[in-house]
Amino acid sequence: MYSLLLVIIYIAFISLGLPDSLLGSAWPVMYHELEVPMSYAGIVTMIIAGGTIVSSLMSNRVTRRFGTYLVTSVSVLLTAIGLFGFSISKSFILLCIFAIPYGLGAGAVDAALNNYVALYYNSRHMNHLHCFWGVGATISPYIMGLCLSRGLGYSNGYLSVAIIQVVITALLFASYPLWRKNGQTMKNKAANGRHITIKEAVGIKGVRYILIGFFSYIALEATAGLWASSYLVEFRNVDADTAATFASMFFLGITVGRFISGFVSDRVGDRLMIRSGIIICMFGILLIALPFSSVFSLSGLVIAGLGCAPIYPAVIHSTPSNFGKENSQAIIGIQMACSYMGSTLMPPLFGVIADYVNIGFYPYFLAFFAVLMLVMTEKLNKAVSNLV
Repeated sequence: MYSLLLVIIYIAFISLGLPDSLLGSAWPVMYHELEVPMSYAGIVTMIIAGGTIVSSLMSNRVTRRFGTYLVTSVSVLLTAIGLFGFSISKSFILLCIFAIPYGLGAGAVDAALNNYVALYYNSRHMNHLHCFWGVGATISPYIMGLCLSRGLGYSNGYLSVAIIQVVITALLFASYPLWRKNGQTMKNKAANGRHITIKEAVGIKGVRYILIGFFSYIALEATAGLWASSYLVEFRNVDADTAATFASMFFLGITVGRFISGFVSDRVGDRLMIRSGIIICMFGILLIALPFSSVFSLSGLVIAGLGCAPIYPAVIHSTPSNFGKENSQAIIGIQMACSYMGSTLMPPLFGVIADYVNIGFYPYFLAFFAVLMLVMTEKLNKAVSNLV
């Protein structure tokens, strides 16, 4: 039962990754058909991000009330509704309306499942869980590309992924006996006690450090992935095809790195996984910045991706031990909200820097967040150690 439930959770994380990379692959066609400016993609992503932030902050109260099983099942259903809505939307206003359940579902399932795995499974499973997010994020653009190349249009691309989400939703609802066996059909048994507010959660010693550190990590990862190709082409004079390949290898490095990290994380521990990941990431950024052959920049991207790999899972998995199981759902929900703010705000900020200053600041922008992340996580370690 324990192992079978883990399989269900892995599948649920595939469903979490499926919607994340669809808009980017479909938008070059969508904005023409919807007759809106290309920049309107930012409006849609902001609505989705707003939904994820709201549902992440509400996750503690909702999960305590209804349990991980119901929150996860309903959340995946909400994303399926959002995806189906995108498939039938023939106007930009309708697209924005369906972006609301799209975002609300993603934030709730992310916070609920991350907390559940942090509480009941070891670090190995947390790393592999986030590998499965990468599987979903990789599959969906392929499906969209297949539909577009065969003349089926973006609507059928979204519809195909929506159908997959519906199947996963049905599987989740059917898994009720597994969750009941583990006491998770209703209230979270690790969340007994009174509900703590966001203000109270942030006031716990060390929480502010990890929130800034987590924001920094997501800002680094999202900016690195979005602007890698442009930096390589515009500043390093790398041809567009090679740049696109190595930009994708940054994410491949994260996915492969998390798979590998899963086999060593239990022996090494979350704290050392975070520290070593940041140092490896810094080394990769240094290679990107070196003013020599473009080979250094290309290899630096892959190494930076490998360094990023263990950080996110280790931060989440260490939350119950750092701040208490009774507080973990609230704090993980806030961490998710910080991550979405980082991914929403920082890549556009660098876009402004690239436009009005120089895109060559790319590695230095990344280095700033890497250093800030290292400082904040070390301050957290010191704060938590003083509590012991």
